[in-house]
Amino acid sequence: MSTAIVWLKTNLRIHDNEPLIKAIEQNDLIIPVYCFDDRQYSITAHGFKKTGSFRAQFLLQALTDLDNNLRQLGSGLVVVKGNTADALLQLAIQYNTIKIYAEQEVAYEELQIQKEVALKLRPINCKLEVFDTNTLYHPYDLPFTIADTPDIFTPFRHKVEAKAKIRAPHPAPVAIPSPALAPLILPTLSYLQLQPVETDDRAAFKDKGGETHGLKRLHYYLEDSQLVSTYKLTRNQLIGADYSTKFSPWLSIGCISPRYIYHALKGYEQKYGANESTYWVVFELLWRDFFRLMMGKYGTKLFQQNGIARHATRATEHNTDKLHRWINGTTGVEFVDANMIELKLTGFMSNRGRQNVASYLCNDLKLDWRYGAEYFEQQLIDYDVCSNWGNWAYIAGVGNDPRSDRYFNIKKQADQYDADKHYRNLWLK
Repeated sequence: MSTAIVWLKTNLRIHDNEPLIKAIEQNDLIIPVYCFDDRQYSITAHGFKKTGSFRAQFLLQALTDLDNNLRQLGSGLVVVKGNTADALLQLAIQYNTIKIYAEQEVAYEELQIQKEVALKLRPINCKLEVFDTNTLYHPYDLPFTIADTPDIFTPFRHKVEAKAKIRAPHPAPVAIPSPALAPLILPTLSYLQLQPVETDDRAAFKDKGGETHGLKRLHYYLEDSQLVSTYKLTRNQLIGADYSTKFSPWLSIGCISPRYIYHALKGYEQKYGANESTYWVVFELLWRDFFRLMMGKYGTKLFQQNGIARHATRATEHNTDKLHRWINGTTGVEFVDANMIELKLTGFMSNRGRQNVASYLCNDLKLDWRYGAEYFEQQLIDYDVCSNWGNWAYIAGVGNDPRSDRYFNIKKQADQYDADKHYRNLWLK
């Protein structure tokens, strides 16, 4: 009997999971595995944790949910810790595995781990096979190669929408044959050297990690409330759970598939009608694809001070005092401070807030944008390596923005989006 390992990373779901489907089709027994790699809980070059408490807690919740869903289908989740390549090698030897199925990576550090795993498995004749699982459009269906992807979003969007189609999501398996797997044992936040999470009643995002909760949110946003029909009108608001989809935390670790969202949205449009708001959800998903393709095209450049720009960045200073005041929400600029306090206390911030605080760090404080990107990496529940670094480089003027100066007038933004000071009063009281 053939036994395969499915190495789960940021595809923590049963539905639309090609590595899982292919493994079931081609093998007799399946071992689903998640690895807590020590490197993902280390300290970054600029002194931040690579994974903070909010994201780690959301991940632990997602893994618990995934294990429950797997066990309902006859399987379960094996969790290992340490060095991913060493851990997967030991499991491959233990189960006499000749193939490991996983998602394809694009960012540098994740690619290095993927390469380490493939290299480590080679002496035992075990192959690593990877699949693209995280995008709206499959890379093979695009009208250009990754190297030829347009550097500006609008031409990219026009070409893709005119010439490519979105694939149907893979159906969820009805059974997963596995040997008897031990009960799930997860590391604690303390083991990961992280502090416990304290809840804040003001938080805009209070939901739990996991496919079950992500699909429930999708159903609520589309069917129960039909909020999707007014999304474009409300998406720049700042308070509460329903001004935006809030899909991003589940998308970031793959508890829900972008293609699944798209096809659920198409079903909604058939029943209730399409409008600019329903399209705008797809528009935002396309931005995710764009930044992932940019990461594949430019690699480590998106982590460097000058990004992909041909000119040097204007903001190169490192001022610890300015940085800490930005982080702690004590700059004296109320709109910036309110957003930064929300992020510090909840792990979440609106899209409007993110653009403003990033612009303030780059253009007003004139600090190295990478400090901001790394703090977001630590703090955000919905951190996604491609979107985070792509967006920060964009705001800093060293990314894909056709304008070299993406400056936000903070006072004007506050007057427009928080005219009654409700948001500022909520977080600065």
